Amino acid sequence: MRQRTQSQEIISTGIMVKGIKAHQDVLADRKIDLEFANDLQSDVDACISLNQDQETLKAKLKEKTAELDARLDTMQKKAAKARKIIKIDIPQPSWREFGIEDKR
Repeated sequence: MRQRTQSQEIISTGIMVKGIKAHQDVLADRKIDLEFANDLQSDVDACISLNQDQETLKAKLKEKTAELDARLDTMQKKAAKARKIIKIDIPQPSWREFGIEDKR
């Protein structure tokens, strides 16, 4: 059996609330009354709001990840250039001073 996504669950529950309100006379005997429907609708509304917040944060995270990846790439290129020059101009015993652990 396939699991439903959070969005599908929220939508489905919202539809259920409408159905409960439409048939509250039949369901009231089982404590599924208007108060229950309103409480459930409150949960649906809160979940919609939280889901929207989560989607906004996901978008921001993707932006920051792309920004970090670009900056990391720039840093690595500069570090590689510096490492190459250091290995040419500085004697090998002093490489550790620059964080270079290479043997050659």
